[in-house]
Amino acid sequence: MIIKLNLSNNLQPFPIILASSSPRRKQLLEMIDLHFDINPSSVHEDFQINLSPDEFVQYYAKEKSLDIARKYPDHLVIGADTIVVLDGKILGKPKDSNESFAMLKSLSDRTHSVYTGVSLNHINNEISDTFFEKTDVTFIKLTDRTISYYIETYNPLDKAGSYGIQDWFSVNVKKINGCFYNVMGFPLAAFFNHYKRLVTGEW
Repeated sequence: MIIKLNLSNNLQPFPIILASSSPRRKQLLEMIDLHFDINPSSVHEDFQINLSPDEFVQYYAKEKSLDIARKYPDHLVIGADTIVVLDGKILGKPKDSNESFAMLKSLSDRTHSVYTGVSLNHINNEISDTFFEKTDVTFIKLTDRTISYYIETYNPLDKAGSYGIQDWFSVNVKKINGCFYNVMGFPLAAFFNHYKRLVTGEW
């Protein structure tokens, strides 16, 4: 027997805002049939703050979510923050092509970790849930020519660690341990499990 559900009614008891301008996060949330508006947060990360990687992404995911949730207290606001970590050092988005080159060079033939924090907040309903996901990614050895081609062709300055696993750079990924979508910037399965518990209870 097939049970037909109206996902809009069952999954969305109130309106949703994504507090991010990331096209990858927009694409991933649309994949699971959620309907939402986009209102990017103005919060920016301070990479000098003394927090561990998991604390860092959760802190800024929550700050970004609350930045918008306070303005729209009747909406559920989704905030997210993604970083790349190598040897305990946080790599955010590169400032320019030179920093992009240096980042990718440092990741060559190494394993790094991608952390994404996600925070769900609804002020009027007193909903607040923040969590993180970690994925380990190993690159093959990158030549200078490969790095330069990627930067010149794909301009990855808007991506943590200066690469997108969903684009041409995927040919340089040797191994992934964890959620693929987390590396894109949003841990889809973990998010959905948290979300459905908050708004509908377990399916």
